Amino acid sequence: MGFNIGDRAVYPAQGVGIIEAIETKEFSGEKHDFYVLRICDSDMTIMVPTGNVKSVGMRNLVDKKNLTRIYDLFNETEVNAPRGLASWSRRQREYTEKIKTGDLYEVAQVLRELYVIAEGKELSYGEKKMLDLARRLVIKEIAFAEGLDEEKVSPRVEMTFSS
Repeated sequence: MGFNIGDRAVYPAQGVGIIEAIETKEFSGEKHDFYVLRICDSDMTIMVPTGNVKSVGMRNLVDKKNLTRIYDLFNETEVNAPRGLASWSRRQREYTEKIKTGDLYEVAQVLRELYVIAEGKELSYGEKKMLDLARRLVIKEIAFAEGLDEEKVSPRVEMTFSS
């Protein structure tokens, strides 16, 4: 999977970034190529070895045509009861693993599950932080994929959970 300068890419748990440069660096006498990825949300810069893209989970933005699958997931009303009732530490581990995959569908599952749980009880501080992270990652990627401002995407995502 190759990227070019100016391409948008998703880095797991960090979100959407833009490839600002492709640089060659020398380490221990060996030259390696790196993508210089600036994360849009935080302005953080990450250097990803071009040969490690797949292993770190860096990927292209979701296709616009695949967003239907994400919105369909949001509209599902049933959540696995055992997970919803499991201890927060167990769910936190599971949610963290899903977010680390960088897969938009996995992150959207975390978002949906936390919204469903929030309907039945007040979320803890940790749950709220996880919800905010998942919401930010999902909305940012959907906005970039659709070519819209986050301010237009956010209410649409929120509405799917309030119905």
